Amino acid sequence: MLKLLLGTRNPGKIYEIKLILGEIGFDFRSLNDFPEVAVAEENAETYAGNAIAKAGFYARATGLTSLADDSGLEVEALDGAPGVISARYAGEHATDADRRDLLLSELARTGSANRRARFVCAIAIVSADGEVLNLSEGICNGSITFNARGTSGFGYDPVFVPDGYNETFAELSDEIKNEISHRARALLNLRNTLSLTV
Repeated sequence: MLKLLLGTRNPGKIYEIKLILGEIGFDFRSLNDFPEVAVAEENAETYAGNAIAKAGFYARATGLTSLADDSGLEVEALDGAPGVISARYAGEHATDADRRDLLLSELARTGSANRRARFVCAIAIVSADGEVLNLSEGICNGSITFNARGTSGFGYDPVFVPDGYNETFAELSDEIKNEISHRARALLNLRNTLSLTV
């Protein structure tokens, strides 16, 4: 069985990835199994660039084929911010709540009635010898709430309502979120490709 390193220590991401890819038959590892491995830099200008760089870094560091993602929230009234710096939007050591609070305050400051936004996710798989085996992208359109709602998920989930729903990602069930989210769509695209080769 092929070992696949999930290039994250985030338990929410690990859970989502395993849930969607699990049936393919990988032997999953995560960065939690490699505490000595440093955190990959994210200094590319695109989600795909960051995903490939991170997957390549972790593949070299562990000797395992590695999967990494980069995702972000793009808010129309903020000219697409926070975008590729979504995870670092409120500073290096900020919490998810800090990032959400900053986003809502910045959006309120614009005075705009436009709450449209989208989540974007790019996922790359890179082999131990540096070959990019797969790159997939997923997008989920929606809008930003005025206040955080819900306790599930992570990141900006409590302030994002996907199109066609009244609940935030943090209020929706895992079953629904794992069908419609940006990461789910990227993973499903990835799974469809991998199922042909695994």
